[in-house]
Amino acid sequence: MELITGMPVDTRFSLFSRILLQTCAILTLPLFFGVVAHAQQTKKVYRIGYLSGGSSIQIREEAFRQALRELGYTEGQNLVIEWRFAKGRMSQRPELAAELVDLKVECIVATGSGETAVARKATTTIPIVMMSSTDPLGTGFVVSLARPGGNITGLTSVIA
Repeated sequence: MELITGMPVDTRFSLFSRILLQTCAILTLPLFFGVVAHAQQTKKVYRIGYLSGGSSIQIREEAFRQALRELGYTEGQNLVIEWRFAKGRMSQRPELAAELVDLKVECIVATGSGETAVARKATTTIPIVMMSSTDPLGTGFVVSLARPGGNITGLTSVIA
C-alpha cells in the first residue's frame, strides 16, 4: 500500500494512521470552522496549531493534511498548520505551546497526553484536540467522555 508520497507503508500502520488522523481532523474542524459548508464559502484562512513531543513524521503529517483536504481545507489556500515538534526535549513543550497560543491559532492538535497537559496549561480558551490519551478522565482533561466540557476533546484508548 502507498500513500500520496509513493512511499511504501505497512498496511496496518497506514490504515490505523488514516483512521486516527481523519477522526482528529473531523473532531478538529467543527470546533473552530463552524458548519463546513459555511466555512468553504468564506475566504478566511484558518490556522491550526500542531504540538508534538517527538520529531516530524512525514507519513502522519501527510495523512493529517490529506484528511483535511478531503474536508475542503488545503494548506496555502484556506489553511495554515503551525507545526511544533519538541524532538524529544520534553522541557521545550511549554514554550512551543505558548508559541501556538501567541500565534492565536483556532485550535491546537496535541499528539499525546503530555502535549495535551502542556496545551491545557497554556490556554483555557483555545480548543484542544487530543489525538491520543490513555485516561482523559483520570488526568482531568475531560469531565466525562460523553460531554468533555472545557476546551479539550479528542480521542482516547480507554477500553470499556
